[in-house]
Amino acid sequence: MTPFSAPVDDILFSLRHVARAEAVLPDWEYDLTAELLGHFASFAQGEIAPSDETGDREGCRLVAGRVRMPEGFGAVYAQLAEQGWQGLTLPVEHGGQGMDALTMAAVSEVFSGANQSLQMVTGLVPGAARTLMHFGSPEQQARYLPLLASGAWLSTMCLTEPGAGSDLSVVRTRAEPDGAAWRLSGEKIFISGGDQDMSEGILHLVLARTGSMEDGVKGLSLFLCPSAQDGQRNAVSVARIEEKMGLHASPTCQMVFENAHAELIGAQGQGLMAMFTMMNHARLDVALQGVAHAARGADIARRYAAERQQGRLPDGSPARLDQHGDVQRMIEEAQIAAIAGRGLCHIAMAALESGADEALVDFLTPICKAACTDAGILAADRAIQVLGGYGYLAEYRAEQNWRDARIAAIYEGANGIHAMTLATRLLRYKNGAAAQAFEAFVQAEAASACGETLARILPIWQGARAQVAAMADPGPVADAFLQLTAELAFQTVWSRIAAAADQAADPELMRRLCTRAQRLGQARAPMWAALIG
Repeated sequence: MTPFSAPVDDILFSLRHVARAEAVLPDWEYDLTAELLGHFASFAQGEIAPSDETGDREGCRLVAGRVRMPEGFGAVYAQLAEQGWQGLTLPVEHGGQGMDALTMAAVSEVFSGANQSLQMVTGLVPGAARTLMHFGSPEQQARYLPLLASGAWLSTMCLTEPGAGSDLSVVRTRAEPDGAAWRLSGEKIFISGGDQDMSEGILHLVLARTGSMEDGVKGLSLFLCPSAQDGQRNAVSVARIEEKMGLHASPTCQMVFENAHAELIGAQGQGLMAMFTMMNHARLDVALQGVAHAARGADIARRYAAERQQGRLPDGSPARLDQHGDVQRMIEEAQIAAIAGRGLCHIAMAALESGADEALVDFLTPICKAACTDAGILAADRAIQVLGGYGYLAEYRAEQNWRDARIAAIYEGANGIHAMTLATRLLRYKNGAAAQAFEAFVQAEAASACGETLARILPIWQGARAQVAAMADPGPVADAFLQLTAELAFQTVWSRIAAAADQAADPELMRRLCTRAQRLGQARAPMWAALIG
């Protein structure tokens, strides 16, 4: 077993020197974030991480219609709630801590690295709270936000149905008015944390149809559906728990709503707009899950290779595994994936928090979600390869890291869908305002002292962008364009790292990784462009 080690120094370096949080968010306090992250990292390493392996082995069970979490999860969650972590970013007036999204991002990455299954069940609360703050009535906010902030209640996001996966226009779950309230009837699938025995209650955010099927997404509204009403369980049940490749301790439920009590949140017919408030947060959180798996894979590989003796050096003396060139390559690829992904997520989070450039956030979000989850899978795979046969065994948990990482490229919008979004709507909507915001962001960094690689790759991307924007159907090249765009975005991260490498915990390592990443970028960009045409 390889114990979990939280990458605290790397996260703080990224927030300060890559996201440049102090410049973007004048109210952000580095020392406060560092103190909070240090406390959470200690808790994660000592209490959360030890439950991950046992939870993977034991899984969740459905007993008499209720989900039973693995042994020990309830006790860990009780500590999480008691220490106030569930209310970290929720408003102070409703019992939360009122912290910023960047601090939440730092905590979320560590949480995912320690035990993604538990993070999955607890991690939708900030998005639910944001939806309540934007669309809920004052009475709804006063009723539900304190429950979420205290940890007494958790939340879910109920979109997908058996016949409505990525195409929400065919959602069939029906909402019918019942006086001042509503009644929901239908089925939802793939609902993370649809039931569990850790919190007292659950607030389900449910997308349901109030208009006709012909209305498509315009006939959808968003509803708050509590697991209990007036001391009685609501008419919401779990039909089954899905059996999955990974995330065994995160109950993925098929939910049945049978005339369940609910209340409208936001305006009728604008459910998708309200739900996207929660989904956008969730997509960046999933991107950070990819980062967490990349960092975990890199750490497992590095620590194993530093101790394992394998072969001999040219002088005949025994060699460690990490002294072989190909092994060094794989470890560095995993480290590069984690560092670049983390930096891009932090840049996007800082822009989202500042509210100063919504177009840039729109463009960066699908890149972060797709590229960072791909990076997590790549790094997890590299760790297995470095460990060889031991990587394929359960002993070092490299294989669990890969199994848990794999889903992130699928949920919250499959990566291919994000590639299509980038190649269509984000290149064309409002005359390409989002793409223009991204281009301006890159140009500003390319003009910096360390922007030479960016300056080389930017014209390649500009030519590809013009080609893709002119295509009637960019589907066949959408992935290549996403990969090229992600490479360009990652190079902005490496440009900033090059300028601040002396401030890293290991400056020599950071400079070496930076040089390697920039060389890789210069080699890869023409390849992706050639695939576009």
